[in-house]
Amino acid sequence: MIAIGSDHGGFALKQEIMKHLEARGLEYKDFGTYTADSCDYPQYGAAVGRAVAAGECERGILICGTGIGISISANKIHGVRAALCGDCFSAEMTRRHNDANILALGARVVGPGLALKIVDTFLDTDFEGGRHARRVEQMMALEEE
Repeated sequence: MIAIGSDHGGFALKQEIMKHLEARGLEYKDFGTYTADSCDYPQYGAAVGRAVAAGECERGILICGTGIGISISANKIHGVRAALCGDCFSAEMTRRHNDANILALGARVVGPGLALKIVDTFLDTDFEGGRHARRVEQMMALEEE
């Protein structure tokens, strides 16, 4: 199950991504927002972050205007590794090397066509483990400081 959320700036792109997930036969849970009315992104970043960190959802996708604020918000949740990606290479590498569990997108930065390719890359790429697992463990240990 994929957790998905956005603020008003990412609402339209979120709708496109949900259609794309459905077309791929992937299950998702929409954590809002449910309209294009102005709202605050931290609550949606936190909701998706909590669902992923708790294991309710395997991965997450977050969208706001730039992807910056919503990814920072999600990363405040213990256990979250949210990565803002604007290209497929970054999406691939953040999965392979960082085991990122949430993808953040900027709806005012990437168009829908590229965004869907980034989503597919993120969802279809596995974590390599090996030497990268040690680094992820070190990263996650920082949460205990």
